[in-house]
Amino acid sequence: MASRPSLSEEDFFCPVCCDVFNDPVLLACSHSLCRSCLRTFWDQRGATECPVCRSLSMNTTPPCNIVLKGMCEAILQDRRQRAASLSEEAGLCSAHCQTLTHFCERSKKPVCAACRDPTKHSDLSFRTLEQAAPDHKVNNQPVLKPLQEKVKALEGFKRTFCRTTEFIKGQAHQTERLIKEKFEELHQFLREEEGMRLAALKEEEEQSCQLMKKKTDDLNSEIAFLKDTIRAIEEEIGAESLPFLMNYKSLSERAQYLPHDPERVSGEALIQVAKHLGNLAFAVSSRLQSMVQYTPVVLDPNTANANLSLSEDLVSLVSSEKQKLLPNNPERFEGFASVLGSEGFSSGVHCWDVEVGNSAAWAVGVISESVYRKRQIKHKTGLWYVGYCGGRYGKGSSQENLSALRLDQKVQTLRVQLDWDKGKVSFTDVGRNTCLHVVKHRFHETVFPYFYNHCKDHPLKIVPVESSVTVRHIQPVNRS
Repeated sequence: MASRPSLSEEDFFCPVCCDVFNDPVLLACSHSLCRSCLRTFWDQRGATECPVCRSLSMNTTPPCNIVLKGMCEAILQDRRQRAASLSEEAGLCSAHCQTLTHFCERSKKPVCAACRDPTKHSDLSFRTLEQAAPDHKVNNQPVLKPLQEKVKALEGFKRTFCRTTEFIKGQAHQTERLIKEKFEELHQFLREEEGMRLAALKEEEEQSCQLMKKKTDDLNSEIAFLKDTIRAIEEEIGAESLPFLMNYKSLSERAQYLPHDPERVSGEALIQVAKHLGNLAFAVSSRLQSMVQYTPVVLDPNTANANLSLSEDLVSLVSSEKQKLLPNNPERFEGFASVLGSEGFSSGVHCWDVEVGNSAAWAVGVISESVYRKRQIKHKTGLWYVGYCGGRYGKGSSQENLSALRLDQKVQTLRVQLDWDKGKVSFTDVGRNTCLHVVKHRFHETVFPYFYNHCKDHPLKIVPVESSVTVRHIQPVNRS
Protein backbone atom coordinates (compact mmCIF):
# COMPACT_ATOMS: atom_id res chain seq x y z
CA MET A 1 0.00 0.00 0.00
CA ALA A 2 1.45 3.36 -1.06
CA SER A 3 2.14 5.87 1.68
CA ARG A 4 0.25 9.15 1.78
CA PRO A 5 2.33 11.98 0.24
CA SER A 6 3.27 14.81 2.61
CA LEU A 7 2.25 18.36 1.73
CA SER A 8 4.48 21.41 1.91
CA GLU A 9 3.54 25.06 2.25
CA GLU A 10 4.08 25.55 -1.53
CA ASP A 11 1.17 23.19 -2.21
CA PHE A 12 -1.14 25.89 -0.83
CA PHE A 13 0.17 28.72 -3.07
CA CYS A 14 -2.12 30.65 -5.39
CA PRO A 15 -0.97 30.20 -9.06
CA VAL A 16 -1.33 33.96 -9.66
CA CYS A 17 0.35 35.61 -6.64
CA CYS A 18 2.51 32.58 -5.76
CA ASP A 19 1.75 32.95 -2.04
CA VAL A 20 -0.56 31.17 0.42
CA PHE A 21 -4.20 31.49 -0.67
CA ASN A 22 -6.08 34.44 0.79
CA ASP A 23 -9.86 33.90 0.71
CA PRO A 24 -9.65 31.16 -1.96
CA VAL A 25 -12.55 30.62 -4.39
CA LEU A 26 -13.35 27.50 -6.43
CA LEU A 27 -14.01 27.71 -10.19
CA ALA A 28 -16.12 25.26 -12.18
CA CYS A 29 -12.93 23.82 -13.69
CA SER A 30 -11.85 22.80 -10.12
CA HIS A 31 -8.99 25.32 -9.94
CA SER A 32 -8.69 27.56 -6.86
CA LEU A 33 -7.34 31.13 -6.69
CA CYS A 34 -7.31 34.05 -4.29
CA ARG A 35 -10.54 36.04 -4.71
CA SER A 36 -8.62 39.30 -5.17
CA CYS A 37 -6.15 37.70 -7.64
CA LEU A 38 -9.01 36.28 -9.72
CA ARG A 39 -10.87 39.60 -9.78
CA THR A 40 -7.73 41.49 -10.89
CA PHE A 41 -7.05 38.91 -13.65
CA TRP A 42 -10.61 39.15 -14.95
CA ASP A 43 -10.47 42.95 -14.97
CA GLN A 44 -7.24 42.89 -16.95
CA ARG A 45 -8.40 40.25 -19.42
CA GLY A 46 -11.92 41.56 -19.81
CA ALA A 47 -13.22 37.97 -19.66
CA THR A 48 -14.09 35.47 -16.92
CA GLU A 49 -11.38 32.95 -17.85
CA CYS A 50 -9.51 30.62 -15.52
CA PRO A 51 -5.89 31.88 -15.25
CA VAL A 52 -4.68 28.24 -15.22
CA CYS A 53 -6.63 26.41 -17.94
CA ARG A 54 -8.31 29.37 -19.73
CA SER A 55 -11.74 27.74 -19.46
CA LEU A 56 -14.62 30.21 -19.33
CA SER A 57 -16.43 30.59 -16.02
CA MET A 58 -20.14 31.25 -16.25
CA ASN A 59 -20.36 32.23 -12.55
CA THR A 60 -19.01 35.74 -11.94
CA THR A 61 -19.15 35.23 -8.16
CA PRO A 62 -17.48 31.84 -7.60
CA PRO A 63 -18.01 30.20 -4.15
CA CYS A 64 -15.44 30.16 -1.40
CA ASN A 65 -13.31 27.00 -1.08
CA ILE A 66 -14.06 26.53 2.64
CA VAL A 67 -11.76 23.52 3.23
CA LEU A 68 -8.82 25.17 1.50
CA LYS A 69 -9.48 28.42 3.32
CA GLY A 70 -9.29 26.71 6.72
CA MET A 71 -6.02 24.98 5.88
CA CYS A 72 -4.48 28.19 4.57
CA GLU A 73 -5.53 30.15 7.66
CA ALA A 74 -3.77 27.53 9.79
CA ILE A 75 -0.61 27.97 7.71
CA LEU A 76 -0.80 31.74 8.05
CA GLN A 77 -1.35 31.46 11.81
CA ASP A 78 1.72 29.25 12.07
CA ARG A 79 3.69 31.85 10.10
CA ARG A 80 2.62 34.57 12.52
CA GLN A 81 3.60 32.45 15.53
CA ARG A 82 7.03 31.71 14.08
CA ALA A 83 7.53 35.37 13.31
CA ALA A 84 6.53 36.31 16.85
CA SER A 85 8.93 33.74 18.30
CA LEU A 86 11.79 35.04 16.18
CA SER A 87 10.95 38.57 17.24
CA GLU A 88 11.04 37.67 20.94
CA GLU A 89 14.35 35.86 20.51
CA ALA A 90 15.74 38.98 18.91
CA GLY A 91 14.43 41.13 21.79
CA LEU A 92 11.60 42.58 19.73
CA CYS A 93 7.88 42.85 20.50
CA SER A 94 5.93 40.22 18.60
CA ALA A 95 3.00 42.59 18.10
CA HIS A 96 4.88 45.74 17.02
CA CYS A 97 8.40 44.51 16.11
CA GLN A 98 9.87 47.19 18.37
CA THR A 99 12.57 46.83 21.01
CA LEU A 100 11.36 45.54 24.39
CA THR A 101 12.00 48.32 26.90
CA HIS A 102 9.48 47.88 29.74
CA PHE A 103 7.95 45.16 31.92
CA CYS A 104 4.17 44.79 32.34
CA GLU A 105 3.32 43.87 35.95
CA ARG A 106 -0.11 42.63 34.94
CA SER A 107 0.87 40.22 32.15
CA LYS A 108 4.32 39.54 33.67
CA LYS A 109 5.97 40.01 30.25
CA PRO A 110 8.40 42.49 28.67
CA VAL A 111 6.73 44.99 26.31
CA CYS A 112 7.74 47.71 23.85
CA ALA A 113 6.91 51.43 23.82
CA ALA A 114 3.88 50.86 21.56
CA CYS A 115 2.42 48.45 24.10
CA ARG A 116 2.54 51.26 26.67
CA ASP A 117 0.09 53.40 24.69
CA PRO A 118 -2.01 54.94 27.54
CA THR A 119 -5.04 55.21 25.26
CA LYS A 120 -5.09 51.43 24.85
CA HIS A 121 -3.61 50.11 28.08
CA SER A 122 -4.41 52.63 30.78
CA ASP A 123 -5.07 49.95 33.40
CA LEU A 124 -1.69 48.27 33.13
CA SER A 125 1.36 48.98 35.26
CA PHE A 126 4.65 49.40 33.43
CA ARG A 127 8.22 49.70 34.66
CA THR A 128 11.51 49.82 32.84
CA LEU A 129 13.44 46.58 32.57
CA GLU A 130 16.16 47.98 34.84
CA GLN A 131 13.58 48.85 37.52
CA ALA A 132 11.63 45.58 37.39
CA ALA A 133 14.43 43.02 37.17
CA PRO A 134 16.04 43.54 40.64
CA ASP A 135 12.70 43.33 42.46
CA HIS A 136 11.63 40.16 40.71
CA LYS A 137 15.01 38.52 41.26
CA VAL A 138 14.63 39.19 44.98
CA ASN A 139 11.09 37.78 44.89
CA ASN A 140 12.39 34.54 43.38
CA GLN A 141 14.90 33.91 46.17
CA PRO A 142 12.33 32.46 48.67
CA VAL A 143 11.19 29.98 46.02
CA LEU A 144 14.44 28.08 46.42
CA LYS A 145 14.02 27.28 50.12
CA PRO A 146 10.97 24.95 49.92
CA LEU A 147 12.52 23.21 46.92
CA GLN A 148 15.77 22.66 48.79
CA GLU A 149 13.88 21.42 51.87
CA LYS A 150 11.89 19.03 49.69
CA VAL A 151 15.12 17.65 48.24
CA LYS A 152 16.40 16.97 51.76
CA ALA A 153 13.13 15.26 52.72
CA LEU A 154 13.12 13.07 49.62
CA GLU A 155 16.75 12.13 50.18
CA GLY A 156 15.74 11.04 53.70
CA PHE A 157 13.04 8.82 52.21
CA LYS A 158 15.60 7.47 49.77
CA ARG A 159 17.91 6.45 52.61
CA THR A 160 14.96 4.74 54.35
CA PHE A 161 14.09 2.87 51.18
CA CYS A 162 17.70 1.76 50.77
CA ARG A 163 17.75 0.45 54.36
CA THR A 164 14.46 -1.35 53.75
CA THR A 165 15.88 -2.93 50.61
CA GLU A 166 18.85 -4.23 52.60
CA PHE A 167 16.47 -5.56 55.27
CA ILE A 168 14.44 -7.37 52.60
CA LYS A 169 17.60 -8.99 51.30
CA GLY A 170 18.51 -10.01 54.86
CA GLN A 171 15.06 -11.51 55.35
CA ALA A 172 15.39 -13.38 52.10
CA HIS A 173 18.83 -14.68 53.08
CA GLN A 174 17.67 -15.90 56.49
CA THR A 175 14.51 -17.48 55.09
CA GLU A 176 16.54 -19.25 52.42
CA ARG A 177 18.82 -20.72 55.06
CA LEU A 178 15.90 -22.03 57.10
CA ILE A 179 14.17 -23.50 54.08
CA LYS A 180 17.35 -25.37 53.18
CA GLU A 181 17.65 -26.78 56.70
CA LYS A 182 14.06 -28.02 56.62
CA PHE A 183 14.50 -29.69 53.31
CA GLU A 184 17.71 -31.41 54.44
CA GLU A 185 15.56 -33.15 57.06
CA LEU A 186 13.13 -34.33 54.38
CA HIS A 187 15.89 -36.25 52.50
CA GLN A 188 16.83 -36.40 48.88
CA PHE A 189 13.46 -37.35 47.37
CA LEU A 190 11.99 -34.02 48.56
CA ARG A 191 14.58 -31.88 46.79
CA GLU A 192 12.10 -31.03 44.10
CA GLU A 193 9.77 -29.48 46.69
CA GLU A 194 12.67 -27.56 48.13
CA GLY A 195 13.61 -26.13 44.74
CA MET A 196 10.04 -25.04 44.11
CA ARG A 197 9.84 -23.11 47.37
CA LEU A 198 13.24 -21.53 46.90
CA ALA A 199 12.17 -20.36 43.47
CA ALA A 200 9.02 -18.82 44.96
CA LEU A 201 11.11 -17.03 47.58
CA LYS A 202 13.54 -15.79 44.97
CA GLU A 203 10.71 -14.48 42.85
CA GLU A 204 9.20 -12.67 45.83
CA GLU A 205 12.58 -11.23 46.75
CA GLU A 206 13.06 -9.96 43.21
CA GLN A 207 9.55 -8.48 43.13
CA SER A 208 10.09 -6.79 46.50
CA CYS A 209 13.50 -5.48 45.49
CA GLN A 210 12.12 -4.33 42.14
CA LEU A 211 9.36 -2.50 44.00
CA MET A 212 11.91 -0.79 46.24
CA LYS A 213 14.12 -0.08 43.21
CA LYS A 214 11.15 1.54 41.46
CA LYS A 215 10.40 3.65 44.53
CA THR A 216 14.08 4.60 44.75
CA ASP A 217 14.22 5.39 41.02
CA ASP A 218 11.06 7.51 41.35
CA LEU A 219 12.71 9.40 44.20
CA ASN A 220 15.85 9.87 42.11
CA SER A 221 13.72 11.31 39.32
CA GLU A 222 11.94 13.69 41.69
CA ILE A 223 15.22 14.74 43.27
CA ALA A 224 16.86 15.25 39.88
CA PHE A 225 13.86 17.28 38.69
CA LEU A 226 13.93 19.49 41.76
CA LYS A 227 17.69 19.94 41.49
CA ASP A 228 17.31 20.90 37.82
CA THR A 229 14.58 23.36 38.79
CA ILE A 230 16.78 24.89 41.47
CA ARG A 231 19.69 25.10 39.06
CA ALA A 232 17.49 26.72 36.40
CA ILE A 233 16.15 29.30 38.84
CA GLU A 234 19.65 30.11 40.06
CA GLU A 235 20.88 30.50 36.48
CA GLU A 236 17.94 32.71 35.54
CA ILE A 237 18.44 34.89 38.61
CA GLY A 238 22.00 35.44 37.54
CA ALA A 239 21.03 36.22 33.95
CA GLU A 240 20.60 39.63 32.33
CA SER A 241 17.38 41.53 32.96
CA LEU A 242 15.70 40.92 29.61
CA PRO A 243 16.24 37.14 29.35
CA PHE A 244 15.32 36.77 33.01
CA LEU A 245 12.06 38.68 32.71
CA MET A 246 11.15 37.01 29.42
CA ASN A 247 11.26 33.63 31.16
CA TYR A 248 9.95 34.90 34.48
CA LYS A 249 6.36 33.73 34.12
CA SER A 250 7.14 30.16 33.05
CA LEU A 251 9.93 29.95 35.62
CA SER A 252 7.55 31.01 38.41
CA GLU A 253 5.00 28.41 37.35
CA ARG A 254 7.65 25.70 37.26
CA ALA A 255 8.83 26.60 40.73
CA GLN A 256 5.35 26.00 42.17
CA TYR A 257 5.62 22.23 41.66
CA LEU A 258 6.39 20.41 44.89
CA PRO A 259 5.94 16.62 44.73
CA HIS A 260 4.14 14.82 47.52
CA ASP A 261 6.09 12.71 49.99
CA PRO A 262 6.16 9.08 48.89
CA GLU A 263 4.00 6.58 50.70
CA ARG A 264 5.61 4.60 53.49
CA VAL A 265 6.59 1.08 52.57
CA SER A 266 3.83 -1.32 53.60
CA GLY A 267 4.57 -4.69 55.14
CA GLU A 268 3.27 -6.22 51.93
CA ALA A 269 6.51 -5.10 50.27
CA LEU A 270 8.58 -7.13 52.74
CA ILE A 271 9.31 -10.81 52.32
CA GLN A 272 6.26 -12.72 53.54
CA VAL A 273 8.30 -15.03 55.75
CA ALA A 274 5.28 -16.77 57.21
CA LYS A 275 4.16 -17.86 53.75
CA HIS A 276 7.46 -19.67 53.17
CA LEU A 277 8.15 -21.05 56.67
CA GLY A 278 4.74 -21.38 58.30
CA ASN A 279 3.58 -25.03 58.41
CA LEU A 280 6.28 -25.93 55.92
CA ALA A 281 6.54 -29.56 56.96
CA PHE A 282 2.76 -29.95 57.02
CA ALA A 283 2.62 -28.91 53.37
CA VAL A 284 4.45 -32.11 52.42
CA SER A 285 3.10 -34.32 55.22
CA SER A 286 1.12 -36.49 52.80
CA ARG A 287 4.49 -38.09 51.90
CA LEU A 288 6.36 -37.72 55.19
CA GLN A 289 3.62 -37.78 57.83
CA SER A 290 5.92 -39.06 60.54
CA MET A 291 8.05 -35.89 60.33
CA VAL A 292 5.15 -33.43 60.43
CA GLN A 293 4.66 -30.96 63.26
CA TYR A 294 1.76 -28.57 62.85
CA THR A 295 0.98 -25.40 64.81
CA PRO A 296 -2.45 -23.81 64.27
CA VAL A 297 -0.97 -20.31 64.49
CA VAL A 298 2.27 -18.99 62.99
CA LEU A 299 3.70 -15.64 64.10
CA ASP A 300 4.12 -12.82 61.60
CA PRO A 301 7.56 -11.17 62.05
CA ASN A 302 6.47 -8.17 59.96
CA THR A 303 4.12 -7.18 62.83
CA ALA A 304 6.52 -7.90 65.72
CA ASN A 305 7.58 -5.09 68.04
CA ALA A 306 11.28 -4.25 67.87
CA ASN A 307 11.71 -5.51 71.46
CA LEU A 308 10.59 -9.02 70.56
CA SER A 309 12.66 -11.91 69.29
CA LEU A 310 10.85 -14.69 67.40
CA SER A 311 12.07 -18.25 66.98
CA GLU A 312 13.18 -19.33 63.52
CA ASP A 313 10.12 -21.57 63.13
CA LEU A 314 7.87 -18.60 64.11
CA VAL A 315 6.11 -20.37 67.00
CA SER A 316 7.65 -18.68 70.07
CA LEU A 317 8.43 -15.15 71.23
CA VAL A 318 10.60 -13.65 73.96
CA SER A 319 11.49 -10.12 75.01
CA SER A 320 14.90 -8.95 73.79
CA GLU A 321 17.07 -5.91 73.18
CA LYS A 322 15.58 -3.47 70.69
CA GLN A 323 16.34 -4.34 67.09
CA LYS A 324 17.33 -1.11 65.37
CA LEU A 325 17.20 -2.16 61.71
CA LEU A 326 13.55 -3.20 61.51
CA PRO A 327 11.49 -1.23 58.96
CA ASN A 328 8.80 0.88 60.63
CA ASN A 329 6.03 -0.44 58.38
CA PRO A 330 2.40 0.36 59.33
CA GLU A 331 1.65 -3.22 60.43
CA ARG A 332 4.43 -3.31 63.06
CA PHE A 333 3.61 -2.72 66.76
CA GLU A 334 5.12 0.14 68.74
CA GLY A 335 4.81 0.61 72.48
CA PHE A 336 4.02 -2.85 73.87
CA ALA A 337 6.05 -5.95 72.95
CA SER A 338 3.32 -7.50 70.83
CA VAL A 339 3.05 -9.61 67.69
CA LEU A 340 0.20 -11.08 65.64
CA GLY A 341 -0.45 -14.42 64.05
CA SER A 342 0.21 -14.48 60.33
CA GLU A 343 -3.38 -15.43 59.47
CA GLY A 344 -6.52 -13.51 60.38
CA PHE A 345 -9.99 -15.03 60.79
CA SER A 346 -13.30 -13.69 59.50
CA SER A 347 -15.43 -16.81 59.92
CA GLY A 348 -15.49 -20.25 61.52
CA VAL A 349 -14.11 -21.75 64.73
CA HIS A 350 -10.39 -21.62 65.53
CA CYS A 351 -8.38 -22.83 68.51
CA TRP A 352 -4.74 -22.66 69.63
CA ASP A 353 -2.81 -23.41 72.83
CA VAL A 354 -0.04 -21.18 74.16
CA GLU A 355 2.55 -22.34 76.66
CA VAL A 356 3.11 -19.31 78.93
CA GLY A 357 5.32 -21.17 81.45
CA ASN A 358 7.11 -18.89 83.92
CA SER A 359 6.85 -15.64 81.98
CA ALA A 360 6.42 -12.73 84.41
CA ALA A 361 4.40 -10.53 82.02
CA TRP A 362 2.32 -11.95 79.19
CA ALA A 363 -1.01 -11.57 77.39
CA VAL A 364 -2.74 -13.84 74.88
CA GLY A 365 -5.95 -13.21 72.96
CA VAL A 366 -7.36 -11.80 69.73
CA ILE A 367 -7.31 -8.33 68.19
CA SER A 368 -9.26 -6.59 65.41
CA GLU A 369 -7.39 -5.83 62.21
CA SER A 370 -8.21 -2.11 62.36
CA VAL A 371 -6.54 -1.49 65.74
CA TYR A 372 -3.88 1.20 65.38
CA ARG A 373 -0.48 -0.26 66.24
CA LYS A 374 1.75 2.82 66.44
CA ARG A 375 0.86 3.77 70.01
CA GLN A 376 -0.37 2.11 73.20
CA ILE A 377 -3.62 0.24 72.78
CA LYS A 378 -6.39 2.12 74.59
CA HIS A 379 -9.58 0.80 76.11
CA LYS A 380 -12.29 -0.60 73.79
CA THR A 381 -10.22 -0.64 70.66
CA GLY A 382 -10.83 -4.26 69.61
CA LEU A 383 -8.44 -6.26 71.85
CA TRP A 384 -9.64 -9.12 74.08
CA TYR A 385 -7.14 -11.11 76.17
CA VAL A 386 -6.18 -12.90 79.36
CA GLY A 387 -2.82 -12.02 80.84
CA TYR A 388 -0.47 -12.00 83.80
CA CYS A 389 1.49 -9.02 85.16
CA GLY A 390 2.77 -7.88 88.54
CA GLY A 391 2.03 -11.22 90.19
CA ARG A 392 -1.69 -11.27 89.31
CA TYR A 393 -3.88 -12.58 86.51
CA GLY A 394 -6.34 -10.44 84.66
CA LYS A 395 -8.66 -10.06 81.69
CA GLY A 396 -9.43 -7.00 79.63
CA SER A 397 -9.49 -5.12 76.35
CA SER A 398 -6.37 -2.97 76.80
CA GLN A 399 -2.99 -3.34 78.44
CA GLU A 400 -3.85 -0.62 80.97
CA ASN A 401 -7.36 -1.72 82.02
CA LEU A 402 -6.96 -5.14 83.64
CA SER A 403 -9.78 -6.79 85.60
CA ALA A 404 -8.56 -9.28 88.16
CA LEU A 405 -8.93 -13.06 87.73
CA ARG A 406 -8.68 -14.99 91.00
CA LEU A 407 -6.87 -18.27 90.33
CA ASP A 408 -5.71 -20.84 92.88
CA GLN A 409 -3.00 -22.35 90.67
CA LYS A 410 -0.54 -21.02 88.17
CA VAL A 411 -1.46 -21.28 84.49
CA GLN A 412 1.12 -23.09 82.37
CA THR A 413 -0.78 -23.46 79.08
CA LEU A 414 -3.65 -21.26 77.94
CA ARG A 415 -6.11 -22.23 75.23
CA VAL A 416 -7.80 -19.59 73.09
CA GLN A 417 -10.89 -20.60 71.16
CA LEU A 418 -12.50 -18.19 68.72
CA ASP A 419 -15.97 -18.70 67.29
CA TRP A 420 -16.18 -15.78 64.89
CA ASP A 421 -19.68 -16.49 63.62
CA LYS A 422 -21.18 -16.69 67.13
CA GLY A 423 -19.10 -13.77 68.41
CA LYS A 424 -17.42 -15.69 71.22
CA VAL A 425 -13.86 -15.99 72.54
CA SER A 426 -13.12 -18.37 75.42
CA PHE A 427 -9.91 -18.74 77.47
CA THR A 428 -9.18 -22.08 79.16
CA ASP A 429 -6.49 -23.30 81.56
CA VAL A 430 -5.45 -26.47 79.69
CA GLY A 431 -3.74 -28.03 82.73
CA ARG A 432 -6.93 -27.98 84.84
CA ASN A 433 -9.38 -27.91 81.91
CA THR A 434 -11.01 -24.85 83.52
CA CYS A 435 -12.64 -21.96 81.68
CA LEU A 436 -11.08 -18.71 82.89
CA HIS A 437 -12.94 -16.09 80.87
CA VAL A 438 -15.48 -15.78 78.03
CA VAL A 439 -15.87 -12.77 75.74
CA LYS A 440 -19.04 -12.17 73.75
CA HIS A 441 -18.80 -9.65 70.95
CA ARG A 442 -20.33 -9.39 67.48
CA PHE A 443 -17.35 -9.26 65.12
CA HIS A 444 -17.54 -7.12 62.00
CA GLU A 445 -13.99 -7.48 60.69
CA THR A 446 -11.03 -9.84 60.55
CA VAL A 447 -9.42 -10.67 63.91
CA PHE A 448 -5.90 -11.95 64.46
CA PRO A 449 -4.30 -14.02 67.24
CA TYR A 450 -2.53 -11.61 69.62
CA PHE A 451 0.56 -12.27 71.77
CA TYR A 452 2.45 -10.11 74.27
CA ASN A 453 5.55 -11.09 76.27
CA HIS A 454 7.66 -8.73 78.37
CA CYS A 455 9.95 -11.37 79.85
CA LYS A 456 13.49 -11.95 78.60
CA ASP A 457 14.03 -15.31 80.32
CA HIS A 458 10.87 -17.24 79.48
CA PRO A 459 9.33 -17.35 75.99
CA LEU A 460 5.70 -17.85 75.04
CA LYS A 461 5.32 -20.82 72.72
CA ILE A 462 2.47 -21.97 70.50
CA VAL A 463 1.88 -25.65 71.20
CA PRO A 464 1.90 -27.98 68.16
CA VAL A 465 -1.07 -30.29 67.64
CA GLU A 466 -1.42 -33.80 66.24
CA SER A 467 -2.17 -33.74 62.54
CA SER A 468 -3.03 -36.12 59.76
CA VAL A 469 -3.58 -35.84 56.06
CA THR A 470 -6.79 -37.38 54.82
CA VAL A 471 -8.71 -37.29 51.56
CA ARG A 472 -12.44 -36.80 51.80
CA HIS A 473 -14.50 -38.09 48.92
CA ILE A 474 -17.84 -36.36 48.44
CA GLN A 475 -20.55 -38.77 47.42
CA PRO A 476 -22.52 -37.63 44.36
CA VAL A 477 -26.13 -36.68 44.99
CA ASN A 478 -28.64 -39.15 43.57
CA ARG A 479 -31.23 -37.00 41.80
CA SER A 480 -33.31 -39.87 40.48
